Amino acid sequence: MQFAQLKFLPLLLLIPVTAAGLWWAHRQRQARLARLGDVALMQRLSASVNQRGRLWKDVLWLIALALVIVSLARPTWGENVQQFDQRGVQVMVALDVSQSMLAEDVRPNRLTRARLEISDMMNRLNGDEVGLALFSGASFIQFPLTSDYNTARSFLDQARPGVISRPGTAIGQAIQTAMTGFDDNLSAQKVIVIFTDGEDTESDPVAIAQQAADKNIIVYTVGFGTNEGVPIPQYDTAGNLTGYKKDANGETVLTRLDDSALRQIADTTNGAYFNANQPGALASLLDDVNALQSASLGERSETRGIERFQIFTLLAFIALFVIELIPDRHATKRDTWLLRLRFSRKGA
Repeated sequence: MQFAQLKFLPLLLLIPVTAAGLWWAHRQRQARLARLGDVALMQRLSASVNQRGRLWKDVLWLIALALVIVSLARPTWGENVQQFDQRGVQVMVALDVSQSMLAEDVRPNRLTRARLEISDMMNRLNGDEVGLALFSGASFIQFPLTSDYNTARSFLDQARPGVISRPGTAIGQAIQTAMTGFDDNLSAQKVIVIFTDGEDTESDPVAIAQQAADKNIIVYTVGFGTNEGVPIPQYDTAGNLTGYKKDANGETVLTRLDDSALRQIADTTNGAYFNANQPGALASLLDDVNALQSASLGERSETRGIERFQIFTLLAFIALFVIELIPDRHATKRDTWLLRLRFSRKGA
């Protein structure tokens, strides 16, 4: 058995707490009766009380409470396999993991902010397949196109400057690498979304963007950083700040957002440029992507556990119904005599 809402299971701790409270209340009731007068007299006066029935009521209340809590946790067992036709576009994300992406002109820094934006984008994609290419002075595909966004996020969390040893920023090469990640057998629109500060020191990205446009691939660019120069922090293996990057002359290197280059890349492919500092930038990007013509991405199977909470809910209602049937008192001889008298009068 598995549970879809594990957060409700700790509420089962209420069962022993409630049981202890009921036991304490019973002991208090007995103590108050003992203080009222003669014990034998009190026993005779309460002889008709259905003590066993009251005990069963308390037990059934506890059972019903436990069943309701388990029901809220949505227990599942067994599997149900569903087949459906997945439709959408192919989206290859190219993420800049160069040292300049550690600059803190975007909080907490450019790279962390970019990862958060990509994760948010995955949450809001409408069935599109997404893949990830990482780049700095070189590039590679971190994970291929997939609709398993949870697995994709686990790979995304590993994106950091250390994964590529070659320094620099080669946006053009990143576009070429991202293009190899598409499935040419599908007619779905192909899209590349580049998350970077735009400082290309290794390639001619506009020329390579034209190659993408020739293949009907749309490139969107998302810029991180500001136009004012900021230093590039450097850290040791323990994550401690050791200083800031310097050039051969010992001068502190400043990094800036090159949005003009990013605009050119996007315009070449009929895409668009978005500044991550602008409110609503990600929403606008997703609107553009979702507006593109979607096509079948193939048949997809999805295995889901069969929810069984209805069983526990029904059992809880049965327990509550049985509670109502249990009398608080035993029928006495006087009650039996009065009942017979009532029926005899009706018969007369």
